[in-house]
Amino acid sequence: SKENLARMKELTYKANDVLKKLFDDAGLILVDFKLEFGLYKGEVVLGDEFSPDGSRLWDKETLEKMDKDRFRQSLGGLIEAYEAVARRLGVQLD
Repeated sequence: SKENLARMKELTYKANDVLKKLFDDAGLILVDFKLEFGLYKGEVVLGDEFSPDGSRLWDKETLEKMDKDRFRQSLGGLIEAYEAVARRLGVQLD
């Protein structure tokens, strides 16, 4: 419905605002991302995970790709890039 589409748009903009700042603070550019929505008890809900698999993230200074494009374009270092993103976000990997 038009209402559901409006709600999805609203949630997408909110997610973009939050994620853009999060990654900017981590020295990354959020180029784009995908979201998946569903209905729960008639309400639109965001029902997806967020990872470098469903987004494009670039280093702010070097524009190095830190996402699944490393795999798609045979750049190598996919695991290292994902770990670098996690560390920049403060995730303890040890």
